[in-house]
Amino acid sequence: MADILYTYKDQVYANITNRCNCRCRFCIRSHEDAIGDATSLWHKQDPTPQEIKEAMDAFDFHGYKELVYCGYGEPTCALETLIDTARYAKERYGLSIRVNTNGLGSLQHGRDIVPELAQVVDSVSISLNAPDETAYNEVTRPTLPGAYQAMLDFAVQAARQIPEVRFTIVDVLPEEEIQASKDLAASLHIPLRIRKFTT
Repeated sequence: MADILYTYKDQVYANITNRCNCRCRFCIRSHEDAIGDATSLWHKQDPTPQEIKEAMDAFDFHGYKELVYCGYGEPTCALETLIDTARYAKERYGLSIRVNTNGLGSLQHGRDIVPELAQVVDSVSISLNAPDETAYNEVTRPTLPGAYQAMLDFAVQAARQIPEVRFTIVDVLPEEEIQASKDLAASLHIPLRIRKFTT
């Protein structure tokens, strides 16, 4: 059975789905079956909300203040499960909730999901990946048309309703793309974090 909760670099993560609407060239799941203290992050089928809550009840959250929804899939592909279990984690364990996302949740579900996320989510980290649509499509390889603009629109809406929102890119991008990403993020008034690429 795949791990639902795992720790990595002093943080605890929730791996709630393996579904994803992107096929990013740098995605770690293309290289490893697990990260951190997980033994496997590949679910035979996505865990139910009850299974996730049971995993939370069995986990020692002492010393942790935040639960990060980030595993081997896009968390917003399991939106109802995400919201249900995030509310449980907040109410039962007093945890702050962060979602690491590709920003395509609204496009995936055909509606603006930010108001739903804003009920339970304190922080959102959005994979910008590239500073323009052509480069984005090349590296991210989304399965949904219009993904790049949808990701930017999601980020803008999230920044209006969720306390902390940021973009991320990986440090393997060419310097000119890194600078262009900084400029784009600044134009949208959203902070940008440059992550170290790990395999």
